[in-house]
Amino acid sequence: MRTLDGKVAAVTGAGRGIGRAVARALAKEGAAVVVNDHGVSVDGRKEPSSPADQVVSEIVDSGGVATANQLDIATVHGGEGLVDHAIREFGKLDILVNVAGILRDKMIFNMAEEEWDEVIRVHLKGHYCTMRPATAHMRERKQGRIINFSSGAALGAPGQPNYAAAKAAILGLTYSSAVALAKYNITVNAIMPGASTRMTDSIPQGRIPGMSFPQSKDAANTIHDPANVAPVVAFLASDEAQYVNGQCIGAMGYRITRYSHIVPERVLVGDGPWTVERLSASFKSALGGDMKMPRML
Repeated sequence: MRTLDGKVAAVTGAGRGIGRAVARALAKEGAAVVVNDHGVSVDGRKEPSSPADQVVSEIVDSGGVATANQLDIATVHGGEGLVDHAIREFGKLDILVNVAGILRDKMIFNMAEEEWDEVIRVHLKGHYCTMRPATAHMRERKQGRIINFSSGAALGAPGQPNYAAAKAAILGLTYSSAVALAKYNITVNAIMPGASTRMTDSIPQGRIPGMSFPQSKDAANTIHDPANVAPVVAFLASDEAQYVNGQCIGAMGYRITRYSHIVPERVLVGDGPWTVERLSASFKSALGGDMKMPRML
């Protein structure tokens, strides 16, 4: 028996890259998969066709079960339509994986309102639009798995303030939902992935210190292959992962990382209200003068 036999999954952004690898992996483990992809370019502009049908063909040709969905999951209509599609086609929804996203890179002082709004819409609102109907359905059935996609960019990617803000917000959404839904036997976790994709192809080399990816066309069967991200997603989607909830897991190459939650590091306690002068005298010695910028993956 395979890990996900009898399960039904929906994967957004599943037409290419990491989403495609996740959809194929879930199907290989026995899940029936709704392959969602709106069919857009990296910056979110609509393309003539969606690659979802191609991924469905790949899954079916390999003996799996899948159906294509081209709705825009960054709308309430699209999110509800995706969940309804899974229930109509397969009778239920056990697993939701939110991968879909776009980039509109600019430095904050050059970023247009539309460039900010569209990235927040697709990433953050897109997670809300699918999670709201999915969790309502899962709550009724008292079971479910939700795997969200954050990014190391949340830790301080230069030139990506919109993307970084959305990905950090997805962590907050994940943690809040994990606490609220645990009593319904629903787990909610987040992935920080690393792989060569259309998105990394669009980032100038050297933009992100300490990180370099080859072109996605050269990534197959290497440490940079998006397929390396898929196994941990399939595990988190399984019954075996019931004990994993409210966590952020890194998946890059052959390395799996568990990230810590933000916790107090040092605390400065006064015997009354603080003044600027008292803080100036105490801040460095008590809280440290060796503060470092956050680091990405």
